[in-house]
Amino acid sequence: MYQYTEFDATFVQQRAAQFRDQLQRWESGKLSEDDFRPLRLQNGWYVQRYAPMLRVAIPYGEVNSQQIRVLAKVAREYDAPEAEVFQAAMDGQGKLGTTFLPTHCAHFTTRTNVQFNWIPLSKAADVMDLLATANLHGIQTSGNCIRNTTTDALAGIAVDEVVDPRPYAEILRQWTTLHPEFAFLPRKFKIAIVGAQEDRAASGWHDVGLKLVKNEAGEIGFKVYVGGGMGRTPVVAPLMREFLPWNQIMNYIEAIVRVYNELGRRDNKYKARIKILVKAEGQAYIDAVEEEFRQIVEVDGGPHTISQAEFDRVAACFVDPVLPQVADIDTAQAEQAIVEHAARTPAFARWLSRNVHPHRNPALRAVTLSFKRAGQAPGDATGDQLDALAQLMDTYSAGEARITHDQNVLLPWVPVSQLVNLFEAAKALGLASTNVALLTDMIACPGGDFCALANARSLPIAEAITQRYQDLDELDDIGEIDLHISGCINSCGHHHSGHIGILGVDKDGKEWYQVTLGGSDGSTLSGEAGAGKVIGPSFSAAEVPDVLEAVLTTYRDLRQPGERFIDAVRRIGVEPFKEAGKAARHPAAEVEEATA
Repeated sequence: MYQYTEFDATFVQQRAAQFRDQLQRWESGKLSEDDFRPLRLQNGWYVQRYAPMLRVAIPYGEVNSQQIRVLAKVAREYDAPEAEVFQAAMDGQGKLGTTFLPTHCAHFTTRTNVQFNWIPLSKAADVMDLLATANLHGIQTSGNCIRNTTTDALAGIAVDEVVDPRPYAEILRQWTTLHPEFAFLPRKFKIAIVGAQEDRAASGWHDVGLKLVKNEAGEIGFKVYVGGGMGRTPVVAPLMREFLPWNQIMNYIEAIVRVYNELGRRDNKYKARIKILVKAEGQAYIDAVEEEFRQIVEVDGGPHTISQAEFDRVAACFVDPVLPQVADIDTAQAEQAIVEHAARTPAFARWLSRNVHPHRNPALRAVTLSFKRAGQAPGDATGDQLDALAQLMDTYSAGEARITHDQNVLLPWVPVSQLVNLFEAAKALGLASTNVALLTDMIACPGGDFCALANARSLPIAEAITQRYQDLDELDDIGEIDLHISGCINSCGHHHSGHIGILGVDKDGKEWYQVTLGGSDGSTLSGEAGAGKVIGPSFSAAEVPDVLEAVLTTYRDLRQPGERFIDAVRRIGVEPFKEAGKAARHPAAEVEEATA
């Protein structure tokens, strides 16, 4: 993973000190709430329904065991609300009440960051100082700026990789951090980079999606997609450039953002994303970007052209770990031992097929640890679990891990000879669930339990579905499904791209849920990126598990041999599933919705 430099450490420490001064001036009344708000947002601090929320940046998902231990310390020592705040939440003061309010937890997000939901602002500066000791921060994890650049969790190790995207992601991170022209955009701005044949980063759903390719001459460049996004208007980013030389990527993004900064709407936040501008202007936007790019390169001399020396400097910071035990093992013999153990141990065989992934080094594997289980919100990890994760990283993955888009954790450097030991250790910690890519490996936002923007709760719905589908044989029979749950139209749970999407809506102060089918994030499993279609009316919270079961039963009745859910929906259409969902409605709910 990226090796932090002395400059990185100094920069983060200085930013933490700057935030402490800002916080103290706000607390003393020398800085107004309106003046302090953008400053805290630029450091990752939101004010949510009941308490502040901190978002910690994990650039392109890579994290080391020291950082995980610091996150564990934050969870254990700081992620706890004052008693009256927690009691107010439990009593349901405000719009929604709940009994699903875990504390002392970190939460893995779909953008590979980490969030905490209960840290009082009075302790915010202490937390930032602690994070800085491990080169962690919250810079540009919120606000109308360029956010954390994301990529594939298998970056640098995938067998289908064309070009390692991590050095490019790091160059963009360094360039966009505190860039004055990128700090106050019309709206937030997100970039994803893919370097493999399969898109495992949902790049089409981003403001800018970059796909590394090689042309016929073997030269490296980018396919550039601009104007994707979810929310109220789901749009898959259209292709803007078929091939852009790799060293021009910053100049080109500068042109994209300059035109957006000039023409993007600032009078309506729902129409301020770049997707709205691209859709409204069409070719005129593309022409404006190309002209701006020409000016930057030909008139200004291409000030952000990446030199080979600069690329080599950054690429040299990505060092494969030294794994002396790998050099001493007979890979063929180790693989044979794994096969024999799997034949004797069905649970291990299932784990191998679901959680273990091929690696560019035949002596290694990448392993997903599932943070999806009953009694715990999807993507949540307690302080104790984080400490245990750090120990697994040190023992089995050279002290490194990746937070994934699916809110799990991937160990990227596991020797084949250590797979059995890792399985047993992960199982003892409750992190060896074999539901990866299955129904209960769902994406879910925190929803109305925490978020002030949410219309409905996500976590109780996720828990009800998880409780109903505990049989692993049944999950295997249903097969691979992306289930995504959002508590509001902002789509932090990416419901638009789910094979099955669940969206919380508000009707006269009551929680209802829309169900969509057929969405895709653009991966091989999902096919071409696109938004799902709504099936019928909204459903009450109590109805959602029954509706989901009716949809899945219809699929199992109508599928062809070996046909996946998403393929069946595309072949059959949504009508049979719509009828099934309608039949599963509770009579009382129909009356209640009609009067809502």
